[in-house]
Amino acid sequence: MRIAIEVDVAAPIEKVWQAWTTPADIEQWNAASDDWSCPSAKIDLRPGGHFSYRMEAKDGSMGFDFVGTFTKVVPNEVIEFSLDDERTVVVEFSANDGTATVRETFDAESTNAGEQQRQGWQAILDRFARHVENEIAR
Repeated sequence: MRIAIEVDVAAPIEKVWQAWTTPADIEQWNAASDDWSCPSAKIDLRPGGHFSYRMEAKDGSMGFDFVGTFTKVVPNEVIEFSLDDERTVVVEFSANDGTATVRETFDAESTNAGEQQRQGWQAILDRFARHVENEIAR
């Protein structure tokens, strides 16, 4: 099953791309809720390059590494990657008069219900938008 989510971000596409691809930014927004964090993000943004984002519950009760390999990178347009479990993800960026739309399409995993996955990924994407918009406002 493929799941698609998207968000509109009130920022120029270049700022949106930068926040999506910079480790310091990723660590600020990459969590589905306030009780989770992303204490580290490593990214080699090129086809064949790898990434690893550490996701942890703030109470230390659980955590995991979100790891994969980039398969396509077109600046300000698209990032495609394959996760270590062989699922694929496409992230599309489109500019709209000073705002940007980010659309993610991903293969669902088999452990959790599709709607739960959609909600979790959407929550992260919404946090991303808030992060970018707050940074622009500064």
